[in-house]
Amino acid sequence: MPDLAIILPTLDERENIGPLVDRLHGALGGITWEAIFVDDNSPDGTADAARALASSDPRIRVIQRIGRRGLASAVIEGACATAAPYIAVMDADHQHDPALLPGMLELVRTGGADVAVASRFVDGGDPGGLADARRREGSAMANRLARRLTGVELSDPMSGYFLLETRHMRDVAPRLSGIGFKVLLDFLTASDRSLTVREVPLQFAPRRAGASKLDRAVAFEFLVGLYDRHLGRLIPTRFALFGTVGAVGVAVHMAILALVFLVMGSGFALGQAVATFGAMSFNFWLNNWLTYRDQRLVGPRAMLTGWLGFCLTCSVGAVANVAVASLLQANGIFWALAAVAGILIGAVWNYALSSRFVWGRF
Repeated sequence: MPDLAIILPTLDERENIGPLVDRLHGALGGITWEAIFVDDNSPDGTADAARALASSDPRIRVIQRIGRRGLASAVIEGACATAAPYIAVMDADHQHDPALLPGMLELVRTGGADVAVASRFVDGGDPGGLADARRREGSAMANRLARRLTGVELSDPMSGYFLLETRHMRDVAPRLSGIGFKVLLDFLTASDRSLTVREVPLQFAPRRAGASKLDRAVAFEFLVGLYDRHLGRLIPTRFALFGTVGAVGVAVHMAILALVFLVMGSGFALGQAVATFGAMSFNFWLNNWLTYRDQRLVGPRAMLTGWLGFCLTCSVGAVANVAVASLLQANGIFWALAAVAGILIGAVWNYALSSRFVWGRF
């Protein structure tokens, strides 16, 4: 049985797999280990590349996930798939240095810490591998907000490189949100016991190959996680995001209507039609970027098909909205309450249909 399992969530990392395994071999001499590549069905054949290595090296394992995506959920699945008493979580893009693993393992194994975190922001660390100044500032801002909102006193609570006993992750797993990229922060805030956390300096390197999967939406991932933890059982997180996008869409609708009807002097019917079309298009784009970012549609064909499907499902929801509201109002319900009921029915209908037929997450 290995002492250490390295969990490596991957998406389109084919060119990085072989060189990374070579680096693990060089860094982990004297330690029995296994590497678990949890791949989100990468189009570039990352899982096949890892399986090719596994055919001659039993320390390499592959979990290829179909219809499931996201770094946090990949870490949970990897932790539940190993018998090793210790796990490390790191990226497969070579920005995390495997040479830190022996020291991090020794720190946890000897009781010096419950969790060892590789930090870009402690003395001796360097965030220089972040692609540009905007990403460096975005990462620093997310870390500041994370500390303020959660009370987790780390220099780098958004770090994706850490090591701990496997049992701790498995114990907390049922309480994790499993959403997005901030799995360390999710783990620390979900734990019901006091954990000693020690940081070690990380020289954050540039990616070896491929493009970063993170974007500006990541800075707000931990806010979604906090909502999911505290309110997600009352209103599902995705539905709350979907509803928030819909509320923003109302403002977009009214702005377009005012522009076409009042400013340009066109008829109300034309203004309403243009506003409806514009708001639905805006809602589709924002839902694709935020609400369903782990199932994001990419490419002109997928975007066009998704947009058409979203407009169709919203049209069906609009019919349900009007029908329910009209029925309630006709039966004596105050008009404003009837309208709100119709809006809620329409929103639920749109969410259910678009989740199933646009993003495939019903």
